Amino acid sequence: MTAPDTSAPYVRSEVAGGFATVTLDSPHNRNAISSRLVGELRQALAAAAADDAVRAVVLIHTGGTFCAGADLSEAGGAPDADPAELAAGRTAQMTELLREFLELPKPIVARIDGHVRAGGMGLVGACDIAIAGPSSTFALTEARLGLAASIISLTVLPRLTSRAAGRYFLTGEKFDSAEAERLGLITIAAEDTAATVAAISAELALASPQGLAESKRLTTARMLADFDRYGEELAAQSARLFGSPEAIEGMTAFFQRRPPAWAPSE
Repeated sequence: MTAPDTSAPYVRSEVAGGFATVTLDSPHNRNAISSRLVGELRQALAAAAADDAVRAVVLIHTGGTFCAGADLSEAGGAPDADPAELAAGRTAQMTELLREFLELPKPIVARIDGHVRAGGMGLVGACDIAIAGPSSTFALTEARLGLAASIISLTVLPRLTSRAAGRYFLTGEKFDSAEAERLGLITIAAEDTAATVAAISAELALASPQGLAESKRLTTARMLADFDRYGEELAAQSARLFGSPEAIEGMTAFFQRRPPAWAPSE
């Protein structure tokens, strides 16, 4: 097996026709939310915000997974590292990233042609418009690892019906793009995501930059208020859970490809 090229960027960005196309390009770990991917994605968003030629951002991905969630390979850290401190640092990164999605004065359109898991669901929830193809599946898998969807709940819960949240936050089961559209997680379940994104982009091109920025402020205000109200508490929950014996067992079982101690053996 060929080793991944770690010198290549994990996030690529190009501007054409008034749109910045930002690509999650870390397929070796299924576009997991690593410190490096977060840093490069924040840089791409900052560049789009500063570029007057950019009307909106289109977020796409390489490989069969849009985003697999947190990069659990970073969870161990140095042998003498405090898991709670590591978790606090990762949570702070994720919180800042999701805020930047919401605060960006330009719409973010997600084009999803693959799987979305755990923290990746937070990215989808933070996008203004999300379009997913028939190969896409979604799952909030944290509970199966002894964790909870702490910080990402701030962008996912407002998108779901309360009954859907009660089911999928607890069971961790996966669902398809048609169900994601029905529940409100995504905007459109499309057979051809490229054509649908092009059509949405054409509509966005008719709006003024000021109109887009001020309209987005209206649609994200309540989510941002919840970041201010609940963010610190949820960050503490995340740090506490990552350092817990159950989470350590859950992540160990995940890497060993076996059921965790509390699950029925196969």
